[in-house]
Amino acid sequence: MAVRLPRPHRDDVRIATGGLLGGLLIWIIGLFPRPPGDDGIVLWSPEWAALLPLTVMAGCELLRRTMPRTGLLIGILMLTADTITRGNVVTVVLFTDLVYAAVLYGTPASARRIPWISGLLTVLAAVVPLAIWRRPEAILIGVAVGIVGVAPASTGWVVRNHRDAAEAARLRAEQTALLAEIDRTQAVAAERARMARELHDMVANHLSAIAIHSTAALSLDDADTTKQALGVIRENSVEGLAEMRRLIGILRDSSGDTEPSAAPTLDGLGALVDTARTNGLDVTLDSTHMKLPAPVELAAYRIVQESLTNALKHASPGRVTVTLAQQDGTLSLRVTSRYGDRDSPSAPGSGAGLVGMQERVALLGGTFEAGPESAPDSRDSRGGKIWTVHATLPTTLGGTE
Repeated sequence: MAVRLPRPHRDDVRIATGGLLGGLLIWIIGLFPRPPGDDGIVLWSPEWAALLPLTVMAGCELLRRTMPRTGLLIGILMLTADTITRGNVVTVVLFTDLVYAAVLYGTPASARRIPWISGLLTVLAAVVPLAIWRRPEAILIGVAVGIVGVAPASTGWVVRNHRDAAEAARLRAEQTALLAEIDRTQAVAAERARMARELHDMVANHLSAIAIHSTAALSLDDADTTKQALGVIRENSVEGLAEMRRLIGILRDSSGDTEPSAAPTLDGLGALVDTARTNGLDVTLDSTHMKLPAPVELAAYRIVQESLTNALKHASPGRVTVTLAQQDGTLSLRVTSRYGDRDSPSAPGSGAGLVGMQERVALLGGTFEAGPESAPDSRDSRGGKIWTVHATLPTTLGGTE
Protein backbone atom coordinates (compact mmCIF):
# COMPACT_ATOMS: atom_id res chain seq x y z
CA MET A 1 0.00 0.00 0.00
CA ALA A 2 1.41 3.39 -1.02
CA VAL A 3 1.96 5.90 1.75
CA ARG A 4 0.12 9.13 1.00
CA LEU A 5 2.02 12.19 2.13
CA PRO A 6 0.04 14.98 3.77
CA ARG A 7 -0.97 17.77 1.44
CA PRO A 8 1.22 20.86 1.87
CA HIS A 9 -0.31 24.13 3.01
CA ARG A 10 -0.95 26.60 0.21
CA ASP A 11 1.27 29.21 1.89
CA ASP A 12 4.11 26.70 1.96
CA VAL A 13 3.64 26.13 -1.77
CA ARG A 14 3.92 29.89 -2.33
CA ILE A 15 7.09 30.08 -0.20
CA ALA A 16 8.68 27.15 -2.05
CA THR A 17 7.78 28.55 -5.46
CA GLY A 18 8.92 32.06 -4.59
CA GLY A 19 12.19 30.79 -3.12
CA LEU A 20 12.95 28.62 -6.15
CA LEU A 21 12.21 31.42 -8.62
CA GLY A 22 14.24 33.91 -6.58
CA GLY A 23 17.19 31.52 -6.42
CA LEU A 24 17.00 30.92 -10.18
CA LEU A 25 16.97 34.67 -10.79
CA ILE A 26 20.11 35.15 -8.67
CA TRP A 27 21.78 32.20 -10.46
CA ILE A 28 20.94 33.67 -13.88
CA ILE A 29 22.35 37.04 -12.86
CA GLY A 30 25.47 35.28 -11.61
CA LEU A 31 25.49 36.47 -8.02
CA PHE A 32 27.49 33.74 -6.29
CA PRO A 33 28.71 34.02 -2.67
CA ARG A 34 31.96 32.20 -3.50
CA PRO A 35 34.05 32.51 -6.68
CA PRO A 36 35.64 29.35 -8.07
CA GLY A 37 38.90 28.34 -6.45
CA ASP A 38 38.35 30.53 -3.37
CA ASP A 39 41.12 29.18 -1.11
CA GLY A 40 40.10 25.66 -1.97
CA ILE A 41 36.74 25.98 -0.21
CA VAL A 42 34.66 25.38 -3.30
CA LEU A 43 35.09 21.71 -4.15
CA TRP A 44 32.47 21.48 -6.89
CA SER A 45 32.88 24.56 -9.02
CA PRO A 46 30.39 24.25 -11.97
CA GLU A 47 27.78 27.03 -11.76
CA TRP A 48 24.87 24.67 -12.32
CA ALA A 49 25.88 22.62 -9.22
CA ALA A 50 24.40 25.29 -6.93
CA LEU A 51 20.94 24.62 -8.40
CA LEU A 52 20.71 21.15 -6.84
CA PRO A 53 20.75 22.28 -3.16
CA LEU A 54 18.50 25.19 -4.08
CA THR A 55 15.87 22.97 -5.71
CA VAL A 56 15.84 20.39 -2.90
CA MET A 57 15.76 23.14 -0.25
CA ALA A 58 12.77 24.73 -1.98
CA GLY A 59 11.09 21.31 -2.01
CA CYS A 60 11.67 21.02 1.75
CA GLU A 61 9.57 24.15 2.19
CA LEU A 62 6.56 22.04 1.21
CA LEU A 63 7.13 20.05 4.43
CA ARG A 64 7.57 23.01 6.79
CA ARG A 65 4.11 22.52 8.43
CA THR A 66 3.26 18.89 7.73
CA MET A 67 6.69 17.29 8.39
CA PRO A 68 8.90 20.06 9.81
CA ARG A 69 11.57 17.84 11.37
CA THR A 70 12.05 15.83 8.16
CA GLY A 71 12.27 19.03 6.16
CA LEU A 72 14.91 20.43 8.53
CA LEU A 73 17.07 17.28 8.38
CA ILE A 74 17.04 17.30 4.58
CA GLY A 75 17.70 21.02 4.67
CA ILE A 76 20.83 20.50 6.79
CA LEU A 77 22.17 18.08 4.17
CA MET A 78 21.41 20.55 1.37
CA LEU A 79 23.06 23.40 3.27
CA THR A 80 26.15 21.26 3.61
CA ALA A 81 26.02 20.49 -0.10
CA ASP A 82 25.63 24.20 -0.84
CA THR A 83 28.93 24.93 0.95
CA ILE A 84 30.89 22.79 -1.55
CA THR A 85 29.43 24.63 -4.54
CA ARG A 86 29.57 28.28 -5.56
CA GLY A 87 26.48 28.66 -3.37
CA ASN A 88 23.21 30.58 -3.52
CA VAL A 89 22.02 33.12 -0.95
CA VAL A 90 18.39 32.00 -1.34
CA THR A 91 19.36 28.45 -0.31
CA VAL A 92 20.63 29.81 3.01
CA VAL A 93 17.52 31.99 3.47
CA LEU A 94 15.24 29.00 2.82
CA PHE A 95 17.19 27.00 5.41
CA THR A 96 16.64 29.67 8.07
CA ASP A 97 12.91 29.41 7.37
CA LEU A 98 13.08 25.64 7.84
CA VAL A 99 14.70 26.13 11.25
CA TYR A 100 12.01 28.65 12.19
CA ALA A 101 9.21 26.32 11.00
CA ALA A 102 10.67 23.30 12.82
CA VAL A 103 10.48 25.18 16.12
CA LEU A 104 7.08 26.74 15.44
CA TYR A 105 5.24 23.75 13.96
CA GLY A 106 7.24 20.83 15.31
CA THR A 107 6.70 18.79 18.44
CA PRO A 108 7.25 20.40 21.86
CA ALA A 109 10.42 18.34 22.26
CA SER A 110 11.79 19.64 18.95
CA ALA A 111 10.84 23.19 19.86
CA ARG A 112 12.88 22.89 23.09
CA ARG A 113 15.91 21.15 21.60
CA ILE A 114 16.53 23.01 18.34
CA PRO A 115 17.41 26.39 19.94
CA TRP A 116 19.82 24.68 22.36
CA ILE A 117 21.46 22.66 19.57
CA SER A 118 21.74 25.76 17.39
CA GLY A 119 23.36 27.67 20.22
CA LEU A 120 25.83 24.84 20.88
CA LEU A 121 26.79 24.64 17.19
CA THR A 122 27.26 28.40 17.12
CA VAL A 123 29.72 28.25 20.00
CA LEU A 124 31.58 25.35 18.43
CA ALA A 125 31.68 27.10 15.05
CA ALA A 126 33.32 30.10 16.68
CA VAL A 127 35.71 28.35 19.07
CA VAL A 128 37.01 25.43 16.96
CA PRO A 129 38.12 27.44 13.87
CA LEU A 130 39.65 30.07 16.13
CA ALA A 131 41.63 27.38 17.94
CA ILE A 132 42.75 25.76 14.68
CA TRP A 133 43.53 28.83 12.53
CA ARG A 134 44.30 31.26 15.37
CA ARG A 135 42.93 34.11 13.32
CA PRO A 136 40.26 36.50 14.68
CA GLU A 137 38.35 36.27 11.42
CA ALA A 138 37.47 32.66 12.31
CA ILE A 139 34.93 33.98 14.81
CA LEU A 140 32.87 35.18 11.86
CA ILE A 141 32.05 31.53 11.13
CA GLY A 142 30.32 31.28 14.50
CA VAL A 143 28.49 34.55 13.79
CA ALA A 144 27.27 33.18 10.46
CA VAL A 145 26.09 29.95 12.09
CA GLY A 146 24.30 31.98 14.76
CA ILE A 147 22.52 34.04 12.13
CA VAL A 148 21.51 30.95 10.18
CA GLY A 149 20.56 28.77 13.18
CA VAL A 150 20.10 30.59 16.49
CA ALA A 151 18.23 33.65 15.20
CA PRO A 152 15.42 31.78 13.38
CA ALA A 153 15.18 29.16 16.14
CA SER A 154 14.83 31.85 18.80
CA THR A 155 12.26 33.69 16.70
CA GLY A 156 10.26 30.50 16.24
CA TRP A 157 10.41 29.83 19.99
CA VAL A 158 9.10 33.30 20.82
CA VAL A 159 6.31 33.09 18.25
CA ARG A 160 5.35 29.60 19.43
CA ASN A 161 5.14 30.76 23.05
CA HIS A 162 2.93 33.69 22.06
CA ARG A 163 0.76 31.40 19.97
CA ASP A 164 0.43 28.88 22.80
CA ALA A 165 -0.39 31.67 25.25
CA ALA A 166 -3.06 32.99 22.88
CA GLU A 167 -4.52 29.50 22.47
CA ALA A 168 -4.56 28.98 26.23
CA ALA A 169 -6.29 32.33 26.67
CA ARG A 170 -8.84 31.36 24.04
CA LEU A 171 -9.51 28.04 25.76
CA ARG A 172 -9.89 29.80 29.12
CA ALA A 173 -12.32 32.23 27.54
CA GLU A 174 -14.33 29.37 26.05
CA GLN A 175 -14.35 27.55 29.39
CA THR A 176 -15.42 30.72 31.17
CA ALA A 177 -18.21 31.25 28.66
CA LEU A 178 -19.26 27.61 29.02
CA LEU A 179 -19.30 27.83 32.82
CA ALA A 180 -21.25 31.07 32.61
CA GLU A 181 -23.78 29.41 30.32
CA ILE A 182 -24.04 26.43 32.68
CA ASP A 183 -24.55 28.79 35.63
CA ARG A 184 -27.17 30.72 33.68
CA THR A 185 -28.98 27.52 32.72
CA GLN A 186 -28.90 26.26 36.29
CA ALA A 187 -30.10 29.62 37.59
CA VAL A 188 -32.98 29.64 35.10
CA ALA A 189 -33.87 26.04 36.01
CA ALA A 190 -33.74 26.83 39.73
CA GLU A 191 -35.89 29.92 39.25
CA ARG A 192 -38.41 27.98 37.16
CA ALA A 193 -38.56 25.28 39.84
CA ARG A 194 -39.07 27.94 42.52
CA MET A 195 -41.86 29.62 40.56
CA ALA A 196 -43.43 26.21 39.88
CA ARG A 197 -43.50 25.48 43.62
CA GLU A 198 -44.96 28.90 44.36
CA LEU A 199 -47.63 28.53 41.68
CA HIS A 200 -48.55 25.04 42.81
CA ASP A 201 -48.68 25.89 46.50
CA MET A 202 -50.61 29.13 46.03
CA VAL A 203 -53.23 27.94 43.58
CA ALA A 204 -53.69 24.22 44.26
CA ASN A 205 -55.30 24.73 47.68
CA HIS A 206 -57.96 27.11 46.41
CA LEU A 207 -58.67 25.22 43.19
CA SER A 208 -58.98 21.94 45.10
CA ALA A 209 -61.55 23.52 47.42
CA ILE A 210 -63.41 24.93 44.42
CA ALA A 211 -63.45 21.51 42.72
CA ILE A 212 -64.69 19.71 45.84
CA HIS A 213 -67.45 22.19 46.68
CA SER A 214 -68.59 22.58 43.08
CA THR A 215 -68.95 18.79 42.92
CA ALA A 216 -71.03 18.89 46.09
CA ALA A 217 -73.18 21.71 44.72
CA LEU A 218 -73.84 19.77 41.53
CA SER A 219 -74.52 16.43 43.20
CA LEU A 220 -76.79 17.54 46.07
CA ASP A 221 -80.26 18.90 45.34
CA ASP A 222 -80.38 21.15 48.36
CA ALA A 223 -80.60 24.92 48.15
CA ASP A 224 -78.86 25.62 51.46
CA THR A 225 -75.99 23.22 50.67
CA THR A 226 -75.62 24.70 47.22
CA LYS A 227 -75.59 28.25 48.60
CA GLN A 228 -72.99 27.31 51.19
CA ALA A 229 -70.84 25.59 48.56
CA LEU A 230 -71.07 28.61 46.26
CA GLY A 231 -69.97 30.83 49.14
CA VAL A 232 -66.92 28.67 49.72
CA ILE A 233 -66.21 28.65 45.98
CA ARG A 234 -66.39 32.44 45.81
CA GLU A 235 -64.12 32.83 48.84
CA ASN A 236 -61.49 30.50 47.41
CA SER A 237 -61.75 32.17 44.01
CA VAL A 238 -61.07 35.61 45.52
CA GLU A 239 -58.17 34.29 47.61
CA GLY A 240 -56.76 32.37 44.65
CA LEU A 241 -56.95 35.50 42.51
CA ALA A 242 -55.08 37.47 45.18
CA GLU A 243 -52.39 34.80 45.31
CA MET A 244 -52.09 34.86 41.52
CA ARG A 245 -51.69 38.64 41.59
CA ARG A 246 -48.95 38.23 44.18
CA LEU A 247 -47.17 35.75 41.92
CA ILE A 248 -47.48 38.09 38.96
CA GLY A 249 -46.03 40.82 41.14
CA ILE A 250 -43.02 38.60 41.87
CA LEU A 251 -42.51 38.01 38.15
CA ARG A 252 -42.68 41.71 37.31
CA ASP A 253 -39.68 43.98 37.45
CA SER A 254 -39.58 45.90 40.69
CA SER A 255 -39.29 49.08 38.60
CA GLY A 256 -42.62 48.33 36.94
CA ASP A 257 -46.10 49.34 37.92
CA THR A 258 -46.64 46.43 40.32
CA GLU A 259 -44.48 45.74 43.35
CA PRO A 260 -44.34 42.17 44.72
CA SER A 261 -46.41 41.59 47.79
CA ALA A 262 -44.81 40.36 50.98
CA ALA A 263 -44.28 36.61 51.19
CA PRO A 264 -46.54 34.78 53.64
CA THR A 265 -45.19 34.07 57.13
CA LEU A 266 -46.13 31.79 59.99
CA ASP A 267 -48.26 34.60 61.41
CA GLY A 268 -50.70 33.74 58.64
CA LEU A 269 -51.16 30.13 59.73
CA GLY A 270 -54.28 31.04 61.70
CA ALA A 271 -55.97 32.43 58.61
CA LEU A 272 -54.79 29.43 56.60
CA VAL A 273 -56.30 27.02 59.11
CA ASP A 274 -59.56 29.02 59.20
CA THR A 275 -59.77 28.72 55.40
CA ALA A 276 -59.19 24.98 55.66
CA ARG A 277 -62.00 24.72 58.20
CA THR A 278 -64.28 26.67 55.86
CA ASN A 279 -63.39 24.17 53.15
CA GLY A 280 -64.58 21.33 55.40
CA LEU A 281 -61.50 20.11 57.29
CA ASP A 282 -61.48 19.52 61.03
CA VAL A 283 -58.13 21.19 61.74
CA THR A 284 -56.35 21.93 64.99
CA LEU A 285 -53.26 24.14 65.17
CA ASP A 286 -50.57 23.94 67.84
CA SER A 287 -47.81 26.43 67.05
CA THR A 288 -45.06 27.66 69.35
CA HIS A 289 -42.30 29.58 67.63
CA MET A 290 -40.41 32.82 67.71
CA LYS A 291 -39.66 35.09 64.76
CA LEU A 292 -37.69 33.07 62.18
CA PRO A 293 -35.76 33.92 59.00
CA ALA A 294 -38.06 34.72 56.08
CA PRO A 295 -37.04 31.66 53.97
CA VAL A 296 -37.80 29.34 56.90
CA GLU A 297 -41.20 30.91 57.55
CA LEU A 298 -42.10 30.81 53.85
CA ALA A 299 -41.09 27.15 53.53
CA ALA A 300 -42.98 26.15 56.69
CA TYR A 301 -46.08 28.06 55.60
CA ARG A 302 -46.05 26.42 52.15
CA ILE A 303 -45.55 22.94 53.62
CA VAL A 304 -48.55 23.41 55.93
CA GLN A 305 -50.59 24.82 53.05
CA GLU A 306 -49.77 21.91 50.75
CA SER A 307 -50.37 19.37 53.53
CA LEU A 308 -53.84 20.83 54.20
CA THR A 309 -54.55 20.76 50.44
CA ASN A 310 -53.57 17.09 50.29
CA ALA A 311 -55.70 16.35 53.34
CA LEU A 312 -58.67 18.05 51.67
CA LYS A 313 -58.26 15.92 48.56
CA HIS A 314 -57.11 12.58 49.97
CA ALA A 315 -57.74 12.28 53.71
CA SER A 316 -60.53 10.26 55.23
CA PRO A 317 -62.99 12.02 57.55
CA GLY A 318 -61.30 12.87 60.82
CA ARG A 319 -59.15 15.43 62.51
CA VAL A 320 -56.14 17.03 60.91
CA THR A 321 -53.49 18.27 63.32
CA VAL A 322 -50.82 20.87 62.58
CA THR A 323 -47.97 21.14 65.08
CA LEU A 324 -45.00 23.49 65.00
CA ALA A 325 -42.31 23.56 67.68
CA GLN A 326 -38.95 25.31 67.82
CA GLN A 327 -36.05 23.83 69.76
CA ASP A 328 -32.28 23.30 69.50
CA GLY A 329 -31.92 25.59 66.46
CA THR A 330 -34.55 23.79 64.39
CA LEU A 331 -38.22 24.18 63.59
CA SER A 332 -40.13 20.91 63.74
CA LEU A 333 -43.31 20.78 61.66
CA ARG A 334 -45.78 17.89 61.69
CA VAL A 335 -49.14 17.52 59.93
CA THR A 336 -51.24 14.37 60.43
CA SER A 337 -54.54 13.28 58.87
CA ARG A 338 -56.69 10.16 58.53
CA TYR A 339 -55.60 7.80 55.74
CA GLY A 340 -56.84 4.65 54.08
CA ASP A 341 -60.65 4.76 53.91
CA ARG A 342 -61.14 6.82 50.74
CA ASP A 343 -61.33 4.97 47.41
CA SER A 344 -60.30 7.93 45.24
CA PRO A 345 -59.32 11.55 45.82
CA SER A 346 -62.06 14.14 45.89
CA ALA A 347 -60.08 16.28 43.45
CA PRO A 348 -57.39 15.34 40.91
CA GLY A 349 -53.75 15.95 41.78
CA SER A 350 -50.48 16.09 39.86
CA GLY A 351 -48.25 14.49 42.48
CA ALA A 352 -45.98 17.54 42.47
CA GLY A 353 -46.92 18.62 45.98
CA LEU A 354 -44.69 16.18 47.84
CA VAL A 355 -41.84 16.89 45.44
CA GLY A 356 -42.22 20.61 46.02
CA MET A 357 -42.22 20.20 49.81
CA GLN A 358 -39.13 18.00 49.66
CA GLU A 359 -37.35 20.55 47.44
CA ARG A 360 -38.15 23.39 49.85
CA VAL A 361 -36.74 21.46 52.79
CA ALA A 362 -33.65 20.38 50.85
CA LEU A 363 -32.87 23.96 49.86
CA LEU A 364 -32.74 24.91 53.54
CA GLY A 365 -30.69 21.86 54.54
CA GLY A 366 -33.47 20.23 56.58
CA THR A 367 -35.07 16.78 56.62
CA PHE A 368 -38.42 15.71 55.22
CA GLU A 369 -40.57 12.60 55.62
CA ALA A 370 -44.07 11.88 54.36
CA GLY A 371 -46.04 8.66 54.39
CA PRO A 372 -48.57 6.47 56.20
CA GLU A 373 -47.98 5.03 59.65
CA SER A 374 -50.01 3.05 62.14
CA ALA A 375 -51.89 5.00 64.78
CA PRO A 376 -52.98 3.97 68.26
CA ASP A 377 -56.67 3.68 68.99
CA SER A 378 -57.99 7.19 69.53
CA ARG A 379 -60.90 9.42 68.66
CA ASP A 380 -59.01 10.90 65.74
CA SER A 381 -57.47 7.84 64.17
CA ARG A 382 -60.03 5.20 65.06
CA GLY A 383 -57.33 2.59 65.16
CA GLY A 384 -56.52 2.97 61.41
CA LYS A 385 -53.61 4.67 59.71
CA ILE A 386 -52.62 8.26 59.59
CA TRP A 387 -50.71 10.16 56.94
CA THR A 388 -47.85 12.14 58.47
CA VAL A 389 -45.84 14.94 56.98
CA HIS A 390 -42.80 15.71 59.14
CA ALA A 391 -40.19 18.34 58.32
CA THR A 392 -37.35 19.83 60.35
CA LEU A 393 -35.95 23.15 59.21
CA PRO A 394 -32.76 24.75 60.56
CA THR A 395 -33.45 28.23 61.94
CA THR A 396 -29.89 29.39 61.22
CA LEU A 397 -29.51 29.27 57.49
CA GLY A 398 -26.57 28.29 55.35
CA GLY A 399 -28.68 28.81 52.20
CA THR A 400 -31.72 30.66 51.06
CA GLU A 401 -34.96 29.90 49.42
